[in-house]
Amino acid sequence: MSREQLVVQRARKSYQTGNTRRLEYRIHQLKGLLRFITERRKDIADAVKRDLGKSEHATELFETLGLEGEIKLAIEKLAEWAAPRPVEKNLLTLQDEVYVQPEPLGVVLIIGAWNYPWAVTLQPLVGAIAAGNAAVIKPSEVSSHSAKVMEELLPQYLDKDLYPVVTGGVSETQELLKQRFDHIFYTGNSTVGKLVMEAAARHLTPVTLELGGKSPCYIDKNCDITIACRRITWGKFVNCGQTCIAPDYILCEPSIQDRVVEEIKKSIKEFYTDNPKTFEDYGRIINQRHFKRVMALMEGSTVAVGGDSDESQCYIGT
Repeated sequence: MSREQLVVQRARKSYQTGNTRRLEYRIHQLKGLLRFITERRKDIADAVKRDLGKSEHATELFETLGLEGEIKLAIEKLAEWAAPRPVEKNLLTLQDEVYVQPEPLGVVLIIGAWNYPWAVTLQPLVGAIAAGNAAVIKPSEVSSHSAKVMEELLPQYLDKDLYPVVTGGVSETQELLKQRFDHIFYTGNSTVGKLVMEAAARHLTPVTLELGGKSPCYIDKNCDITIACRRITWGKFVNCGQTCIAPDYILCEPSIQDRVVEEIKKSIKEFYTDNPKTFEDYGRIINQRHFKRVMALMEGSTVAVGGDSDESQCYIGT
């Protein structure tokens, strides 16, 4: 029996004890998760710095702050969310007490992404805990430092049988997908998304697939071009462009093209200084494979601004 199979069996056995049906137990686990983020803030920031070159401030803004808000909201609203909901009676149910009772699904699998390794992995966990489920957490192996910290420290704050962390690469994920889950939550690319859905279909398991997509921007010549370019620059270069909804390309009329390029240059300088390489709020590409992939996109193109690189640091200039 594989390690992954044992982990899932243990989670299901723990779920079947019925502990998670009690709202007090769910709140206790949510408070543990909140304590983890508060007490281990430095460990989380250090891991993200090593994975993506993000500053402590950026990790706070894009990873932990939103998570804390999600957990506090779940704690505050849990009794309301879990309460029976009245249903209007009809001829068939006239003599009955009619209501809808929210129920946990069971054991869910959460497969996280590397670009926001904490927010994207743990936000679905907040919902899973609040709904009374057990959850197997699979952080992305690409953001390896974050995955290691999650594996080592999260079990100190949550029930380790109900909410185990499974690390590893493709083979471990494939082994997990062979197991039966009651829901699968996956964030990543569409190629892997198809494999996740195919594996889920064997057990008729419902899925939530967050697969990103293309995000073009159109700048109309009559809009405030300065504001538009400033916002696009922020959206594109935050996290070194590694965001699923980052702008992919800009469409505009030829008459404003030069001005758009100039405004974006100005915004880049304002946000990241003349030398983004030494600026702490400008990150790095996650690994050399992706560094080479991005560099290949520039081949045969005219680079309007930036484009300098350092493979040893996985740095690509703005």
